[in-house]
This record gives sequence, structure tokens and C-alpha cells, in this order.
Amino acid sequence: MAPPFEIRSSPFQGLGVFATERIAAGVRLIEYAGERLTPAEADERYPDVAGERHHTFLFAIDDDIVIDAAVGGNDARLINHSCDPNCDAVIDDGRIWIETIRVVESGVELTYDYAYVLDERHSPAAKRRFPCHCGATTCRGTILAKKR
Repeated sequence: MAPPFEIRSSPFQGLGVFATERIAAGVRLIEYAGERLTPAEADERYPDVAGERHHTFLFAIDDDIVIDAAVGGNDARLINHSCDPNCDAVIDDGRIWIETIRVVESGVELTYDYAYVLDERHSPAAKRRFPCHCGATTCRGTILAKKR
């Protein structure tokens, strides 16, 4: 059975994942797959360079395991960020799943909030390294998680 989505050009960034049919809320769509690394291995593979835009396919499961979807990954790595997402990433038994959090109509891009955690202050320079172009009325202008 074919998945209820396809890959095509995104108005947000590069390629995106789009519903090919109406998808109900609460549907587990796809696992975020890839090579399992330690955080140290991920940092070594993708050093964060000050002043440069950040872009990887890394997703942390916890403090010990990071998934690198650039190696052995699947279509889940192409799901873009939005500050007003229609999906969520759910960690279940050491695996990451992308699930819908509301009904998604056919043709709509699937998105989730990356909520990237950055320990440093969210300065304008830091926000430029982690930009968001989702266009939502609630857009933070960055994929960074809100500071509490």
C-alpha cells in the first residue's frame, strides 16, 4: 500500500512532503529513519560553524542517541518545519515517528515544529543560523525552540 504522501518542491524550503489524500488526525505516517549515532559522533560529523546557516538531518531521540537521516534515511527527512505544524514527532520505544495532530487535506504540505534546542542565547545572529520561512501567522522566524 502506497503512503498517503508524495515528495515535491516546497514553498518553505527545497523539497517537502505533501498529502496525496485526506489524512485524519492521529495517523502515524512514517518513522524518522537513519543511522544511529552518539551526540559526540553527530557533533564531529556536523560541526556547528558560527555564522553559517545550520542544516542537517539530525534528530535526537534522547541524550544518548541521535538519528542521522542523511545516512540510511527515508522520506521523513524531507518533512519541513513549521511554527504552525500539522504533524508531531513522537518518540516511542527508541524510535521517532511522524504523526498527524490534525486533519490534513490532500495537497497540503506535512510539517512539524523542529523546536531545535540551542543552549546559547537566541541572539539575532543565532536566529539567522536557524531560519524559518513557514509563513504562518505565528511564525517565530526561527526553527529554534522557544526559550522558557
